[in-house]
Amino acid sequence: MFVAKVTGSVVSTQKVDVMVGQKLMVVEPYRIEAESRETLIPTGRTFIAVDTIGAGEEDYVLITQGSSARLTDETSKLPIDAVIVGIVDTVHIESGCVYSREA
Repeated sequence: MFVAKVTGSVVSTQKVDVMVGQKLMVVEPYRIEAESRETLIPTGRTFIAVDTIGAGEEDYVLITQGSSARLTDETSKLPIDAVIVGIVDTVHIESGCVYSREA
């Protein structure tokens, strides 16, 4: 599981039947800045994740990938490799807060 930021959405009008109605979001993984360890920074990669919880653009989210992405009730029958399983409120590293949704 890792933290990513929702940067966009994908619309696909033609897809396999089990994917009809699934919300697809573009997400970019973030990591802790190595030197100061005081901020989250983007990794430069993006990919598509199914959103099961109602995340929106600019939200920081928790992503699960691989076979674990199909372990929720909502995704068990979907042909997916990534799913949004949570919206991040805060991230604390060591003794400091590196991200707060309220800020």
